[in-house]
Amino acid sequence: MTATSPSASEGPHLRTIAMPRDTNAAGAIFGGWTVSQMDLAGGTLAAQRTKGRVATVSIDAMRFLRPISVGDEVSCYCTLQADGETSLSVRIEVWIRDRTGGDPQKVTEGVFTYVALDDEGKPQHRT
Repeated sequence: MTATSPSASEGPHLRTIAMPRDTNAAGAIFGGWTVSQMDLAGGTLAAQRTKGRVATVSIDAMRFLRPISVGDEVSCYCTLQADGETSLSVRIEVWIRDRTGGDPQKVTEGVFTYVALDDEGKPQHRT
């Protein structure tokens, strides 16, 4: 992804609306809610890529660029950054559009690492 808004052909991997229940004490959308949306989107991409269960093992290079407001359309775009024997890293960008349909703005980005799991919940090598 670049500093410009992703194209419609690239996804998003998750799209939702920020609601009042998701706010922090300052009235902006809680950062933890944003991270959970990113994890849902990245975990979906990772599960599709590994064709099985995955677990989040780390979040790196997380940056909050600006707040999200109630009513904003929140979209998570994912790209595969690295693919290893048991794990993969997914770069996730969060873009918002306000309720009036204004220009999209990038608000958050990070790299999430997921590990492929076997039926007993242990890391498994992928072929």
